[in-house]
Formats: sequence, C-alpha cells, structure tokens
Amino acid sequence: MSDENKGIAPEPATNSARKRWLSIAAGVFVLIGAAYGSYWALVLRYDQSTDDAYVSGNVVQITPQIAGTVVKIAADDTQFVKAGDTLVELDPADAKIALEQADARLAKTVREVRGLFATTAQLKAAVDVRNADVARATEDLNRRQRLAASGAVSGEELQHARDALTSARAAQVAAQQELAATEARTDRTAVASHPDVLAAAAQVHDAYLDVARTQLPAPVSGFVAKRSVQLGQRVAPGATLMAIVPLDQVWVDANFKEPQLATMRIGQSVTLKADLYGNKIAYHGTVSGFGAGTGSAFSLLPAQNATGNWIKIVQRVPVRIALDPQELALHPLQIGLSMQVDIDTHQRDGVRLPQQTKPATAYRTDVYDSVDATAAQRIRSIIAANGQLNAKSDTTATASLRTPKRAATDTTAPARHVAAGPQSQIR
Repeated sequence: MSDENKGIAPEPATNSARKRWLSIAAGVFVLIGAAYGSYWALVLRYDQSTDDAYVSGNVVQITPQIAGTVVKIAADDTQFVKAGDTLVELDPADAKIALEQADARLAKTVREVRGLFATTAQLKAAVDVRNADVARATEDLNRRQRLAASGAVSGEELQHARDALTSARAAQVAAQQELAATEARTDRTAVASHPDVLAAAAQVHDAYLDVARTQLPAPVSGFVAKRSVQLGQRVAPGATLMAIVPLDQVWVDANFKEPQLATMRIGQSVTLKADLYGNKIAYHGTVSGFGAGTGSAFSLLPAQNATGNWIKIVQRVPVRIALDPQELALHPLQIGLSMQVDIDTHQRDGVRLPQQTKPATAYRTDVYDSVDATAAQRIRSIIAANGQLNAKSDTTATASLRTPKRAATDTTAPARHVAAGPQSQIR
C-alpha cells in the first residue's frame, strides 16, 4: 500500500509545475509579441529597405574634336589623373600649317586695311584739288562774262571757259563719289575693328583652336577606364578614346518596389551598407530624387503587356541617394558595387514628386578656358605688329576679340569649378 502511494503522490506537483512553465512561456511570447508590435509601430513601419541597389556615377568620355593621328597616350586604365592633365596627343603638323596660313592672312588683311585708310586721306586731298579747280574755273568764267559785254573776249573763248567749268565740276563729282565709296569701307571703324580684320582674326582663332585640340586634357579628376585608343590610330571627331570616372562624385540608385514608394520623400535620411565592407561600415545619405519611370519602361525592349497570357510583375522605380562626401572619402566606392539601403520615412512633408529646379549649373569644367584667352592675345599681337593702333582702335579690338568661355560637353564635379590645368603655349 505504501509503495503505490509513493508512485501516485508526485502527480499533482508535476501538473502544477507544467502549468507554471506554460504560463511563463505564454507570458514571454506575449511580451515578445508586444515588444515586436511596439518596435514595428515605432520603427519598422517607417523603414523601407532593399538590396537591389548599386553605386552609380558620371562616366566622362574623352572624345577628340578634330580628326588626327594619335602620337602619344599619357594615361592608361586604373590610373588616377587630375583635371587639366594631357591624356592623348594628336599629330599637330597639319593644324600648325593651317595656323601659320591664318596668321599670314590676318597680317596681310591688316596691311590692306591700313592701305584703305591711307587711300581715304589721299582721296580727301584729291577732292580739295577738284574743289579748287571748280573755284578757279568759276572765277575765270565770271571774269570773261564781264569782259564779253565790251567785246574784249570772243564768244569762242567764253565757251571754252564754260566747258572748263563743266569739266572741273564733273571731275569734282567723280572725286567726291570715289571718296564716298572708300569712306563707306572705313567709316566709323579702326584698323583692328574693321570687318575684314575681324574675319581674318576669326580664322586665326579657329586655326588656333584646332592646334590646341590636338592635346586632349582631362576635364575632371578621376580614374581612367575603358581605354580603347592605340598609338598610330586615326581617330575621327566624336570617337570615344577612353573614359574618366570621378569616384568622389558617385551616388546610389536603389530600386524600390511600387508599394514602398508611397511614403518616400526627397530629403529623407538613408542608411547604407556596401557588400565591399560588410556590416562594419555604414554610410549615411539623403534621398535626392526619383526616377521618372520604372526600369522596364526605359529598357531597350519595353515589356508588351497587351497579350492574352499576361502575368502581373511588381515593378521597381530607381531612387537616387546622395552620399556623405566625408564618409565616401574615408571608404571609397566604385561604380556598380552592391548596396543595402534603408530609408527612414518618418518625415513625410511635401508632395511625393516635387518639381524642383536647380538655378545653378550642376556640372562645369574650366580646363578649356585658357585656349580662348591665348588665341585672343595671339590675334592682338599680329594686329599690333602689322598695324598702327591708337588707344581707340586697341580698345575696340580688345572688345571685339573677347569671346565667351565654353562649357564642358561632358560632366565634372557638381556645383563647383574644377581647377584648370596648364595650357601649353602654341607658337
């Protein structure tokens, strides 16, 4: 009897312990659920993330503006170059000959225009002579007409005086017309501002630019990529020779699904991690813009959904994210690297797609600016060496030869100027 009681007595205690553990487990699960619910309500529902994100950036193509034969390549793939460094040189022989011919035409034109001004002064003197001839012929005719009444002068002599006056007046008109024709070519102008000189100067400027363009500078600082040019290659204008990638200006294009876009706004904070560095390195940035369409809409072969066997596919829209420049300098990224992106959507002020415009130029380079200034100085030197410039003509020449600075066809550092490299003097 006592043995049976010993086997049955612990059963109530065992059930009680089991219930207690079940209650504890249920409480833990409730606490975990409540904690997760609170975390979701406060954090997770405001977080939009994707791993379909990649580093993007400007790829500045180096293309020649004139045709030529490559005689020097000063940079290769993976090398870093500074803005203004010469990357490729073309054979300048033909361009230099054309420049020398343009110089000679400008010098000849200046001397011809000087001749026009000298001819004008000569014709003015000729008009004065003709005016004096008319005055003398008029006086002779008047004197003979007074004497003709007394019979001291014959009728024939009087007629000769009339003919002489008519001839003198005709010569006077011819001289005045010739002077007017010459003055029409020099009126209200000087040697340096004469249209013929300006046309010849423009030819010199064009020829000088062709010589300067035989050297292809780097418009931005960055790494050389995709070099395809070879020595001795005959290149045409617009052919891609290589590319420069400024890795200090990269951004991230994150492709989010359609349902994730509703709460996103420009300016929201972003946390990013690169597969290159892992979770130990975190980048911070901001949403700077949204794509105008889905990736499939701008693909080479857009999807055609007007078919019977249609399957709905969730589309993705690229979202551009600007990175912190200081973090980017400490941990550089390369174009195409994968990123993990998390956007905090707490701040939802404003419209989803604001129509923002930037008044300032986003990209600019000034490595080409010194070419125009040097060409203008060359023209002024030729004019001064072949003409007689006074203060007025020199001022007019300077104003007429001043040309606007050109903008770069390619991209450079955003919202700042790139330091111009040294421009070689072409002699």
